[in-house]
Order: sequence, then C-alpha cells, then structure tokens
Amino acid sequence: MRIFDPHIHMTSRTTDDYERMAAAGVRAVVEPAFWLGQPRTSAASFTDYFDSLIGWEPFRAGQFGVRHFATIALNPKEANDPRCRPVLDLLPRYLDKDAVVAVGEIGYDSMTPEEDEAFAAQLALAVAYDLPALVHTPHRDKARGCERTLAVVAESGIDAGRVVVDHLNEVTVKLVRESGCWLGFSIYPDTKMTPQRMVELLREYGTDRMLVNSAADWGRSDPLLTRATGEAMLAAGFSDDDVDRVLWRNPVEFYGQSGRLDLSDLEDPAAVDPQTGNSILRGGS
Repeated sequence: MRIFDPHIHMTSRTTDDYERMAAAGVRAVVEPAFWLGQPRTSAASFTDYFDSLIGWEPFRAGQFGVRHFATIALNPKEANDPRCRPVLDLLPRYLDKDAVVAVGEIGYDSMTPEEDEAFAAQLALAVAYDLPALVHTPHRDKARGCERTLAVVAESGIDAGRVVVDHLNEVTVKLVRESGCWLGFSIYPDTKMTPQRMVELLREYGTDRMLVNSAADWGRSDPLLTRATGEAMLAAGFSDDDVDRVLWRNPVEFYGQSGRLDLSDLEDPAAVDPQTGNSILRGGS
C-alpha cells in the first residue's frame, strides 16, 4: 500500500513518526502552513516558519525516504490578528518555491470580515501563481462555513477543480461534491472523521476527487490513520486499485496541478538505496 498524506503537520511530529509512517507505506506528504497553537506576534516569525517548511522539514523527511512538499499561506485564525496581516505581503516570495505545491491553509475559522479579506486575497494569489488552493473549513457552524467558502471560491474565478475543501463530514460532503471542488477528509481521533465513517462516504459518493488525510498536528492525532483507512476500505470490499486511487493517485493528481510535484524517484524502486531505503540523501534535495 503506497500512501501520500495530502495534509499533515510534520513540524509538530517527531522523527519516530516519520519512521513509523515510512514503514506503513507513506512515501510523500504535503504540510500546510497552519496555526502553531501559540499566537505569533509578528510577520518575522512566519518567515522563520515558512523557511523551515521548505528547508529543514524536507531534509528531516528525507532521512526516511519520505518526500515532503508544503503549502504556504496566512492561516484563517491568525488572519484576525493585525500583527500578522503583513504576512500577506511575504507570500509571493514563497509561492515561487519549487517545493510549494499550493496556497494553504486558507479559508475560515470564525467567519469574520478579516478572514473574508485574507481568503479572497490568497485565492487571488493562487490564480496569479497558477497554484491549487487548500481550504480549511471552520470547526464550528460547518455547514454555513462551507456555503460561505464555496461562494467565495466561485467569486474568485479560480477553477473549482484546483480547490480542495478540507475537514469535511457527512453534513458538508454533498454540497462540496456538487461544487466541482475536491473533497478533503481528516481522519482524526475523537473529532472530524473515522476510518469507518470514511468508508461509508466512499461507498455513497465514490472515489473520484476524494482526498484522505491524517491532519496530524500538535493535538491528539495519529499520522497512521491514512493507513488505517486503507485497511478499512479493503475490509469493506474495496479493491487494491480503489485504495491506491484514494491514498496515492488522487493526491498526486490534485497537487500535480502545481507542476511542481516531482515523485519520479519514488515511483521507481530502482532509484531507492537498497541498504537504507533512502533515495534523497544520494544527491536529491
């Protein structure tokens, strides 16, 4: 089983997690810029954070043969903090980077006017830089948040097929499915989705445009829940090809729209060092 986790916050995780993920079949990840839990007090702290997402974290992942990509943005929660608003002016510097495959996480936390402005501005950047967009839906009042999200996406002029609306559940899946956007589901202990609930949604809506992620971060979470979802799919009668589509080919197709998703050595087993399982340390980046 090969796995591409399209939304995971590895900055919050340990190298033990990378080791377990690689052993479970995780070959590639996308790490979206997000709220670190502690409020940041200036745009300069984002510069250091973004630098780590495109520098240190890919190197750390590479120690275990995992390819690391990032999405860059001012997250919805901190879009409300005037100290962080200058981050919007920093983004073009990072959206040109090879390892940045989308603008994100953007969207809503509390659905404030400040979030409206940041969301629209960053969708415009996605269009300008010809990048997909990763959209965070609010944890509260999720149905109304999804409706408002899709209205802003439609107003922005971005192709719906270049947008993934994430953290969906049974209440919001049909609305997003009908919009033409990709659908993101976070498999998470206690909240969001479980592997079993995800299987039922896949039965009802199929595997097209469906992205399954762990969203593992600094909270109680599990970076192996993508694997658990694949196993639950097989137990429910889905084929190996269905699992490969959901856990590998779908995220490759979505983020491949950036033109920056280089997975060539991961696709070719001969490119991997048979002694270490690590192709990146032998001349990669």
